Amino acid sequence: MNKRNKALSLLISALLLSACADDGTDGLAGDNGRDTLVDITSLDIGSEQCAMGGKLLQTGLDLNANGELDSSEIDDEQSQVICNGKTTQLSAQLVGRYQSGIYGLSAAEIVDFHTGSKQIFVINAKSGRVDVLNAADISLDDAVTGSGAIALDNIAKTSDIDIVTDVNLTGLGGVNSLSIYQDLLAVAIERADTLGNSKQGNGVVAFYRINNAGEALYLHAVEVGALPDNLTFNKDGSLLVVANEGEPNGDYTVDPEGSLSLITITDSVPATSSTNIGFADFNLDGIRANELDPKIKINGPNASVAQDLEPEYIAISEDNLKAYVSLQENNAIAVLDLNSKEITAILPLGLKDYGLYENRIDASDKDGKVHFNAYAEVYGMYQPDTISSYQWQSSNFIVTANEGDARDYDGFSEEARAQDLLLDAAHPQLLAAKDKSQLGRLKVTTSLGDIDNDGDVDQIVSYGARSFSIWDENGNQVFDSGSDFSRITAAVLGSNFNNNNDENKGDSRSDDKAGEPEALAIGKIAEQYYAFIGLERTGGVMIYNITNPFAVSFVDYIINRDFDTDFEINTDSGDVEGDASLAGDLGPEGMKFISAENSPTSEPLLVIGNEVSGTTSVYALGFN
Repeated sequence: MNKRNKALSLLISALLLSACADDGTDGLAGDNGRDTLVDITSLDIGSEQCAMGGKLLQTGLDLNANGELDSSEIDDEQSQVICNGKTTQLSAQLVGRYQSGIYGLSAAEIVDFHTGSKQIFVINAKSGRVDVLNAADISLDDAVTGSGAIALDNIAKTSDIDIVTDVNLTGLGGVNSLSIYQDLLAVAIERADTLGNSKQGNGVVAFYRINNAGEALYLHAVEVGALPDNLTFNKDGSLLVVANEGEPNGDYTVDPEGSLSLITITDSVPATSSTNIGFADFNLDGIRANELDPKIKINGPNASVAQDLEPEYIAISEDNLKAYVSLQENNAIAVLDLNSKEITAILPLGLKDYGLYENRIDASDKDGKVHFNAYAEVYGMYQPDTISSYQWQSSNFIVTANEGDARDYDGFSEEARAQDLLLDAAHPQLLAAKDKSQLGRLKVTTSLGDIDNDGDVDQIVSYGARSFSIWDENGNQVFDSGSDFSRITAAVLGSNFNNNNDENKGDSRSDDKAGEPEALAIGKIAEQYYAFIGLERTGGVMIYNITNPFAVSFVDYIINRDFDTDFEINTDSGDVEGDASLAGDLGPEGMKFISAENSPTSEPLLVIGNEVSGTTSVYALGFN
């Protein structure tokens, strides 16, 4: 930069700190009595000049002395573009919120957004309905914080869709998931079997056409596998992929096979039948039995591999060639080739080593304090719930929210506490596992850990990883957030850092998967990729910049919850003691990122369905 331009930069910097004229133009005394004018124009995020936004500074002499910088007076050589740097902080502000007034009954779970009508569609699971919320009037001027955020209720419910009535089949149960592609809505519903087991029969997917008023016209239903738990359209809307979890009944006497169902979409019209893809080839007598890695957890009593594998959530690769499917209880991810319609791999995720300092945990709900420690020969299974996918350097990466889940039924339970295990006499945590203020209370599996098959436990293995991870498409981990979530929430919330979501009871989940990262969304803003991870138990959302999966950075933690409120929610009956409306948003279950081009505010938004509080919250995303 030459001396003249340096001087101009200093001048412009000074002008930015000075008061502006009403017309947005600054004036200085110029040559021969003429003023030098500087016009400052804001550049939006995603603009051609600045991907992350910035300012255009144009200068020139007021030749006609009208006090305005006319286009003919602009000196292009002296004009500058000042872009927001990549280190500019992404921020989130609560701008919209709907309060259903229904607590503990899953009144706000999975969410999606219809661009044409600017309506939010929300699973109201146990009611068998989908609520439709009007997001068209959301404004950035509605941003609130503190007590105003707890009380915010500025989004109206415009209608609901009675899925059970529309489908009109016997045995229909809860609505589990939904997905929108353009004007097509797909909704997954579980169904009872002929023996009366509530969700062990083949479920259905109901299709609707949404118009620009947000009204949904029922088309038809398609039978899929047992317990459809998640569904999503592929990138061009030509295929719907359904994850059928196939959970056993409470007695573990009926255990349907887990599977994937594919429904083709032709010219926006869904087929009337599905193709089912199972896992029988991986059974002990199957033709692909030797491909099943022994690190994949298969532990259901008398269950085949096909019965034991439980598809949980689906992510479509950016190149539209693969579907990645989380197998939460099995601590694995299945890979489906969308062209050949075949399972190409089942990827084991392995164990997280809590003996490493960067993975240290607070494992007790009875220690009366925040207490992190690294424990050798103690591990966590990653066990992802929600997963997503994006690309870096034209390669696919899988992002997982590592919630964790146990098989805990009347007929079979793998769940125990560390103090109940028969540990090897040489185990380094022999004493800590008997101490409830250290490891004794940690919930663990009885199905893993006996490495040498001598009847005692060599590795203590717990549920979940208290983190989110990024994996390459071969299942190699390239990033894990370590102990970030617990340490960040401990710093922000103190002893409330591992609280439950149905009451304020302090550190009550350290023994049991901690904050439980479950909800997950990825959004691209100003050429940067961000991961948003919801903590189901503690509440709130972690934000990370994941643009480069090998250089991930923490951005922010946002939470709208009051930990001083005295309340208790019964999540079986929905009964409430105290005033739960004062508690804020509880139990983030599903999230949807809305790009700026589709947003009613022209800025990116994040929509969150909060299961326990029955609230749907909307955050505006921008840069400070």
